[in-house]
Amino acid sequence: MKLVIASDHGGHDLKRELTEFLKEKKIAVEDLGNHGADSVDYPDYAVRVAEMVSQGSADSGILVCGTGIGMSIVANKFKNVRAAVVSDEFTARMSREHNNANILCLGGRVKKPGEAKRLVEIWLSTPFEGGRHSRRLEKIAAIEKKNLR
Repeated sequence: MKLVIASDHGGHDLKRELTEFLKEKKIAVEDLGNHGADSVDYPDYAVRVAEMVSQGSADSGILVCGTGIGMSIVANKFKNVRAAVVSDEFTARMSREHNNANILCLGGRVKKPGEAKRLVEIWLSTPFEGGRHSRRLEKIAAIEKKNLR
């Protein structure tokens, strides 16, 4: 499994902690930036992760900005990407079980490191349920195909 991670300045500290946490868990993770606390534009970093997931060169990704919202908006512009802003254990689990989310979005200004690590654990360990949910993902894929410019 190849996982990529990126953040803007608002998520930099949490991204750094999550990257170390994933490495400690023996999960291969590639850090695509930002590597400092200076102000940067979140779309630049969301694109890096979303492109890799969309093209299949990464299996999944984690994006961290101040709230997770901006990153998710950008990532969801890409075909085959299902980016979910997760706020608690229930939404972490459901984003995988029902939506097969392949990018997890978190808020560095709203999540404490311990809580974020727990959400990452749940998200990574929860399988897609399939069944009726597959039909719904097929409908999303059809919408993507129809609306490509």
